[in-house]
Amino acid sequence: PLPDAIAECVLSAFHALPAKCKPRTLASGRREWVPLAGIVLSKNLTCAALATGMKCLSHAKLPLVKGNVLHDSHAEVLAIRGFNRWLVDECAELARRGEQESDGQESRTNYDDDDNDTTEPQPFALRADVEIHMYASQAPCGDASMELIMSAQEDATPWSHPPDPDSMQGRGNFDRLGVVRRKPARPDAPVTWSKSCSDKLAMRQCTSLLSGSISLLVHPGRAYAATLVLPEGQYVETAVERAFAPTGRMKGAPLLAKEGWRGGYGFRGFEVLTTREEFEYSRERAALGDGGVEEEEAAAVGSNLSAIATLSGREEILINGVLQGRKQSDPRGASCVSRRRLWEDVCGVLDVVGSDSRGGDTVRGMRYSELKVSLRAREAVKRDVRRVALQGWRRNDGDDDWSLD
Repeated sequence: PLPDAIAECVLSAFHALPAKCKPRTLASGRREWVPLAGIVLSKNLTCAALATGMKCLSHAKLPLVKGNVLHDSHAEVLAIRGFNRWLVDECAELARRGEQESDGQESRTNYDDDDNDTTEPQPFALRADVEIHMYASQAPCGDASMELIMSAQEDATPWSHPPDPDSMQGRGNFDRLGVVRRKPARPDAPVTWSKSCSDKLAMRQCTSLLSGSISLLVHPGRAYAATLVLPEGQYVETAVERAFAPTGRMKGAPLLAKEGWRGGYGFRGFEVLTTREEFEYSRERAALGDGGVEEEEAAAVGSNLSAIATLSGREEILINGVLQGRKQSDPRGASCVSRRRLWEDVCGVLDVVGSDSRGGDTVRGMRYSELKVSLRAREAVKRDVRRVALQGWRRNDGDDDWSLD
């Protein structure tokens, strides 16, 4: 599909959401803005998931959240989590049908490929005739947007704070390009170890769009994005090549994949395309006055809300990583795309289609840290990429010591 059609698919799905999911015009007349991202399937050009958002959780809070609070609520990350939510819902429905049709017997759709070294392959796989596309209303934060950030400054001189060799940079030190960065924030904001969207998308070219627990259900081989669509004004060719291409910082990944990655993983770089379509709630559009020109009194305000919607009918409004109206300490505030809720539902599907060693009870009895370690092929890919391509990647540890029990 053409990039304009991919963008329009996501924009149309967003327009169909109720007003409560969208940025507001404040009493002062200032307009809210928010980034939008979505995952589109080529089959009938369908938006499987979309999300808005621009906030993330400080590292100091991670030991308290127990899988209930989202670490990263940037639109691109939430859209990918929403896509995983949709996949789990699809697998649950297929498992239900299989159980009814076969009178309780296992229903599997094995992915047949030579490099799957698992003794018990995942029970599901994406169809071979479906491509996955991603749309984002602005350049992903981090390396792919550094030139845009520099050009927006009155003084493009890199901030004078010297880089700390033991921590990832946020928005400063513009002279350092091609490096792993934290989510950008004000200098006085609590520190987060959530990596930038540029870094996470670069990693997804190797690990697929599947989250860890979902890779127990779905084979990763066909779960890679084919394209990333950005608005023309958000595209800087040198930046996206540096951030994502095998001619940039990812140049070592294809060789690593060829030499030793197993389980269906590989380097599958997406093509970055541009669209003329614009998101009406982008920062640039929100900053326009009634006359169509930027006016100081109409300065845009970033929205503190996130919204998620999926093709399976899920729809949520989030604030501070939990459902709107709930406190972070309240387990009832966990989003349907949180670690805990996704893992719970993966276990439910495995109860129906899993084997003795990979059934729901076995996986359910693990701690989250043990679950991650058990995904050996996926963890090996991440280690290689951090070592060779995305050097300086600091693990966002702290929310691993919990279980579903």
